[in-house]
Amino acid sequence: MKMEEGNIPLNQKKPGKLKPTQGSQLRPSRIALHIALIIGSIIMAGPFIWMALSSLKSFEQIFAVPPVWIPDPFVWSNITDSLSAMPFGRAYFNSFYISFLVVTSQILTCSMAAYAFAKIKFPGSRVLFIGFLATMMVPMQVTLIPLYLIMDYIGWVNSHLSILVPNMLFNAFGVFLLRQFIMGIPKEMEEAAVMDGANPLFIYVKIILPLIRPALAAFGIFSFIGIWNNFIQPLVFLSDQSLYTVPLLLATFKGLYVTNWPLMMAGATISVIPVLVIYVFAQRQIIEGIALTGVKG
Repeated sequence: MKMEEGNIPLNQKKPGKLKPTQGSQLRPSRIALHIALIIGSIIMAGPFIWMALSSLKSFEQIFAVPPVWIPDPFVWSNITDSLSAMPFGRAYFNSFYISFLVVTSQILTCSMAAYAFAKIKFPGSRVLFIGFLATMMVPMQVTLIPLYLIMDYIGWVNSHLSILVPNMLFNAFGVFLLRQFIMGIPKEMEEAAVMDGANPLFIYVKIILPLIRPALAAFGIFSFIGIWNNFIQPLVFLSDQSLYTVPLLLATFKGLYVTNWPLMMAGATISVIPVLVIYVFAQRQIIEGIALTGVKG
């Protein structure tokens, strides 16, 4: 074999640049997809960006024609004025502790019901589960009057119990979501635990709950967002301003003839901060919980 300088065979090709793999090539369809997603995200974020910027505008800048996106000047006093105009601190506390109690209770009750529907065979389980799903088709406004009559009879009107108790006991969406996730857990794991002498409670606490942690995190976020943004129930059941939640307190900025839009925008921007923070830190669990729901083991 002929050798050239450096003892490199003549018939051996010099190493060149590595060609990109097929998956890493920028295909036109992939570029178009990314462009469409970017445009869609901008459209979705547009109202929130406008709200955040409007919270730092004057009243005239909000209604200026053509629209003014960047405040000039920035009216930082809108934030402090909105916090001092209404008891936001008390409303924040009310929303936080109501959301915490409701989310904690729903995670417990929904996971127990989901485990029973997914793994425990009992007469009428299928019919009862269909009944659970049927409640998701009934609008809350339909049951609002009967619920108000019940709360009034008990004496819970103008009390946080009228919001806490109905939401803590039942959530059909949570039962459905967690049931689908639990059904993907191999039954061999339960059979092995039963052979070792484990009872259903031990299996639920030590096996099921650790395995469905992503689904619990996803459901917890959805539940928190729902109860944090709950407006209709506090509006109907609460009349004392010291009991108001954040969404209900924001509605008081809207007057009969004049609405202070800068302060309302500032208060609305402040109210969404907890939801954004929780979503940013838990987005991986949300995506994982939704992606794995219903995947069979």
